[in-house]
Amino acid sequence: MQETLWSMKESQDAEIINRLSKELNIDSALSNLLAQRGVRTFDEAKCWFRPSLDSLHDPFLMMDMGKAVDRLNESVSKNEPILIFGDYDVDGTTAVSLCWSFLKGVGANVGYYIPDRYKEGYGISYQGIDYAKDNGYKLIIALDCGIKSVDHVRYANEKNIDFIICDHHHPGDVLPDAIAVLNAKRHDCQYPYKELSGCGVGFKLMQAYCISNKMSTDKVFAYLDVLAVSIISDIVDMTGENRILAYHGMKKLISDPSIGLKAIKEICGLDKGDVTMTDIGFKIGPRINAAGRIASGNMSVELLISTDKDKAMSIVNEMNDCNTERKDIDHKITSDALDMISEGYCYENSTVVFNPNWHKGVVGIVASRLIETRYRPTIVLTESNGKVSGSARSIDGFDLYSALEKCSHLMDNFGGHMYAAGMTLKDGKLDEFRETFESVVASSTTPDMFVRKIRVDAKIKLDTITDKFYNVLNQFEPFGPGNPEPVFVTEGVVDAGGSKIVGKDGKHLKLSVRSTGSDKTMDAIAFSMGESWDGFKDGEFDVCYTVGKNTFRGNTKIQLMVKDMKINI
Repeated sequence: MQETLWSMKESQDAEIINRLSKELNIDSALSNLLAQRGVRTFDEAKCWFRPSLDSLHDPFLMMDMGKAVDRLNESVSKNEPILIFGDYDVDGTTAVSLCWSFLKGVGANVGYYIPDRYKEGYGISYQGIDYAKDNGYKLIIALDCGIKSVDHVRYANEKNIDFIICDHHHPGDVLPDAIAVLNAKRHDCQYPYKELSGCGVGFKLMQAYCISNKMSTDKVFAYLDVLAVSIISDIVDMTGENRILAYHGMKKLISDPSIGLKAIKEICGLDKGDVTMTDIGFKIGPRINAAGRIASGNMSVELLISTDKDKAMSIVNEMNDCNTERKDIDHKITSDALDMISEGYCYENSTVVFNPNWHKGVVGIVASRLIETRYRPTIVLTESNGKVSGSARSIDGFDLYSALEKCSHLMDNFGGHMYAAGMTLKDGKLDEFRETFESVVASSTTPDMFVRKIRVDAKIKLDTITDKFYNVLNQFEPFGPGNPEPVFVTEGVVDAGGSKIVGKDGKHLKLSVRSTGSDKTMDAIAFSMGESWDGFKDGEFDVCYTVGKNTFRGNTKIQLMVKDMKINI
């Protein structure tokens, strides 16, 4: 693993920090965190710490929302069959579950369709449109996909099937000829917030339906727990509306989850006590995703719309088996890919690996794992239905989507975001694609971008970390892009005497540290740093960390979650 650079964020205006500290009665380090996030006044801090659903934007500010609601109202009033079509990943399946459940609850005649990852691929499929035609559907609502499906929507129009598209991916040069295209990233859309998840766009449509029909929006707010799982799992910006929706969705997930989410909490061991962002990102979300990767995304929808506890538990057990299988597969493929990299199967500025026998369902996970070892824009490709396709992941500061646009002549299709994307190559273009992507990366990066960075919010003393400090810090959640979990550095700490190597094969460090010249000691955990302890245990070192808590045998204590350590020179 290469060395990591600690990049200090600039301290904010001292006058603002001092005023916030006084008005809020909090430590200046916390006031600095608020200022970094654009919070400048007491009233803004109140809104930050207590996000309100009343602050959500009017959904009719989104381009085409009026057209979408009119068409939806027409279908509901006529009892016309509506097909909810969504992608097979966690964002798509939560979106389908939310919209299906809401519309079913208001009496709509509604069904759903999740494409097969391997037979149909990503996005709107001709098979799905044929299914709609054969089953009498007159309207398809596409969620988390469709923004580039120009030919597919034309095909549906020829069969007298209307489309409402709810997407959050970057549009192409031409929009599909749908009844409505809801996407805040449209160049002609003035909607104030651009970073909704796919499920979030579907939520806004349902919110608009409530307003149009003078219904209480509580009917759609009932599904905020499902929406929160989408926002957190899809790693969209945790700012603006996303932060409001995730905040309230997390509360519902903890106190009053849907039957399906309650079942998945139980199998993850989260049925007692709080659920954290980490729990969603590493336990709940991956299990929902695993169904679409290994079996079918239909399993995820069936769980999330379930109203029967026993059925939900049966589905969750099957989903858990899928997740176990998924982990075994991705570990094997990651090992194979790392062997390829060690043998020189990569260029200087990028990593593009290919094996026709790799499992398509896990290549995105593998790309993320490869970046942990080789910090470069990374694409993992396999073969599916005779086509080379795969997933890409990026590094901090590199716009992956823009890079792929410059390679678009070598692909049948692609889509995604700045940091994650998927693509299918044209026949026989693998080698040229690798070379072109390498050239684009080389021309769009500087050497310092290939150095892994930890962005540090502030340097603090261990004495700063009190129960009050932790409780206020905890109110900065939910964390995510745009509102990352605060990272601190404390310089000149030493082993307080209780530090030891723990875990299987001595992989981790359980630390007890104190600052030199102070009696204040703190517990800390440093995952995967056991081998490095000999270099630190006899002298001063600097520690980089987030602040969490650890509960052991009923006792809960503040604990530093170590991200990196450096010898103090």
